[in-house]
Amino acid sequence: MVHRANYACCTFQQHLGPSADSLDVPWAEFVGDRSDKVAFDVPVADPVDPYVEMQVYDVGDYDHELLVNGEALSGFDIATGDGWQYWMDTVVPALLHEGENTLQFRRNADGRDAFVVGTATVHWKELIE
Repeated sequence: MVHRANYACCTFQQHLGPSADSLDVPWAEFVGDRSDKVAFDVPVADPVDPYVEMQVYDVGDYDHELLVNGEALSGFDIATGDGWQYWMDTVVPALLHEGENTLQFRRNADGRDAFVVGTATVHWKELIE
């Protein structure tokens, strides 16, 4: 079996937080507790070894979630850190399907943390026949 790598880049530039003034990031759109759902296409029926890499800013809480097609990833999804961070998390292959898929960030609404999602890239391998 031979596989090739494929990916989809999802652009957010969105500020998640309890209020619009919770972070001084005028370049990011304030969206509250949930980012937009960003759609991307997977051109194969059986993606292999999927994972997502994300660019996030000023995350202070481990309880935020990343949703793939409306389903939260297991464990903690977004690492904490001051300033810009780049983090990777694995995706259960069954969460991706052929055709349109979505990626969305959900803030822990019980906390006071605020952060920005820059971009996220979903990676997978596909079988070459």
